[in-house]
Amino acid sequence: MDPKLTLFLLPLLSLAACAKPVAYDDPSSTDADFTIQGEYSGSKDDYRTGVQIIALGEGKFEAVGFQGGLPGDGWDGKREDVSRNQAAREEGATTVVFEHGELVGEVDGVKVFVSNKNGDAVLELERVYRESPTLGSAPPEGAVVLFGGKEANQFPGSEVTDDGLLMQGATSEGKFKDLTMHIEFRLPYMPDARGQARGNSGIYLQGRYEVQMLDSFGLEGKDNECGGIYTVAAPRVNMCFPPLIWQTYDIDFTAARFDAEGNKTSNAKISVKHNGVTIHENLELPGTTGSSPVKDETDAPGPIYLQDHGNPVRYRNIWLLPK
Repeated sequence: MDPKLTLFLLPLLSLAACAKPVAYDDPSSTDADFTIQGEYSGSKDDYRTGVQIIALGEGKFEAVGFQGGLPGDGWDGKREDVSRNQAAREEGATTVVFEHGELVGEVDGVKVFVSNKNGDAVLELERVYRESPTLGSAPPEGAVVLFGGKEANQFPGSEVTDDGLLMQGATSEGKFKDLTMHIEFRLPYMPDARGQARGNSGIYLQGRYEVQMLDSFGLEGKDNECGGIYTVAAPRVNMCFPPLIWQTYDIDFTAARFDAEGNKTSNAKISVKHNGVTIHENLELPGTTGSSPVKDETDAPGPIYLQDHGNPVRYRNIWLLPK
């Protein structure tokens, strides 16, 4: 290759290598794979099966099978029985075909049609759209409304979308200690991204303790995934819904206690419900979690911080009740 041409192309190649994955933050504007991704449930002989299908970009998918139903809705909790199978949509096809042992599952975005290798029908699973039972919870009397739209925003300097949603990277003006709180969040659809690059954010209590927000739909459910207390504890169950679906955290938090000399006498404690399901209960927090903006543990109150990892996470209906 001409050395001059090489020098010209190198910056372009570097830019391509560093290009960020596409992040869709509007459910009405996505890609063809988005119609396949989602949750499916079906039963035969009174026994339920749940499947979560994850879009991996470029027509590739992973199907995750759960015995007894979907997580938080019948799954028996036996991780060793969870199945994982990958498949790619053939060019021009509108369906995706997965193989699992002697079974074949064809997905069209509305149903999963399961048959045996002879083509005999075995089971049909219907597409389901779950909604958190606490979605839209109204603030109780005495609550502090941190965000209720453009006209009710206690995150100074924060950015708000044209349709009234709070953007990531916001710190509350008020500082708090013991509280109960409610927050609704929507993770972006980033099919080409993986791991911590896939819709990453988090909510920090007192600016010290993080409950992770991440597109962990269909994943194992670790401490650095959605619902995890970062570096401290994994959620009891991964209750992450598919991206671009509104989700909820309902949190009960008790701050750490200190004596008159500033010595800690008890750890902070937290209980969390994710989409209505308890994923942490009276969990002790031995210290601040990773990347916390407030590094020290003291008796001083701290803000609510919504982390900015460069991904378009959206929030609404945020309120808390100091205890």
